[in-house]
Amino acid sequence: MASFDIVSKVDPQTMDNAVNVARKEIMNRYDFRDTKGSLEYNKKDNVVNITMENDMRVQHTEDVLISKMVKQGLDATALDFSKEAYQSGAMMKKDIKVKAGIEKDTSKKIMKIIKDSKLKVSAAIMDDTIRVTGKKIDDLQDVIALLRGNTEEIGMPLQFVNMKS
Repeated sequence: MASFDIVSKVDPQTMDNAVNVARKEIMNRYDFRDTKGSLEYNKKDNVVNITMENDMRVQHTEDVLISKMVKQGLDATALDFSKEAYQSGAMMKKDIKVKAGIEKDTSKKIMKIIKDSKLKVSAAIMDDTIRVTGKKIDDLQDVIALLRGNTEEIGMPLQFVNMKS
């Protein structure tokens, strides 16, 4: 039986590189001149911390971060922008979580997409990964193509690993 795993993860070193490049650009931009803010990536908690003087600068920092992530080959949908910026003294802070692993509701969406395709494969949820097995590798490749075509519906970046025949 052939199989592969569906995972969602971001390489911490590549993410750190994207944050460092974004920080350098922000410190060199004219509109951020004399800014006391910061942009940090906490690898342990998998969170990007933005600290700026006002909400507008927080927004611009997010935009720069997204552009640098795309240049590093990372998918910007891996960032969770659901939390709003909050006031901390004279500064605005925002904590952006980097998504790692597939959540339960997203796993159910993926399972439904695979089942509705009527391909002769079986999928099983294993913690934060999904294992897809089938008799033919062609069926597995069809599942990969199907999921890549439904990225907007899924709403998070997926990687396909451990392909075994």
